[in-house]
Amino acid sequence: MPIENERKFVLDDDDGGLERTLAETPGVTRSYLRQAYLESSGLRIRSIDSGGTTRHIFSYKRSVDDQMVEIETEIAPVDFERLWTIRRETLQKARYSWSDGRFHWDVDFFRTDDGRTYFALAEVEMPEADTVPPPPPAILAPHVLLLAPRNDPRFTSKRLSDREHAERLLADIRAKGEAA
Repeated sequence: MPIENERKFVLDDDDGGLERTLAETPGVTRSYLRQAYLESSGLRIRSIDSGGTTRHIFSYKRSVDDQMVEIETEIAPVDFERLWTIRRETLQKARYSWSDGRFHWDVDFFRTDDGRTYFALAEVEMPEADTVPPPPPAILAPHVLLLAPRNDPRFTSKRLSDREHAERLLADIRAKGEAA
């Protein structure tokens, strides 16, 4: 089974400096995601624009025995558009990605409809057996506000698609140094 083993770091990028730096960093790829959740728990669709190519993904994601199982398959654009008509929560985000030895990093900048970033989050994908995340790379370290508790539902993309929730969560973290 495809087990997802990741940890998340809440980032501070009020001035957009981190995103600009990532955009200029060799080896870091940029993609733009449009994502929606469907009626049934764990089902989502995603459009990924990267380097002039667009892919459409259907995925099932579910926690099983304290592990996250994620199954993804590519779908036709017409099927994506059909499913988009029955979407629930939606989000859009710019994603910057790179590999670092045994780890893979994604930094997501959650966007409003007018393109403003309202939340920034780094995820490190680790080998399945790892339980301790690596320290954030030097490019991210000055921006880290919090290592999110493992499997905390407040930090899922679905939950962060609610801009009010994300902004309250970020304000709590800035004020208290933790998520209340």
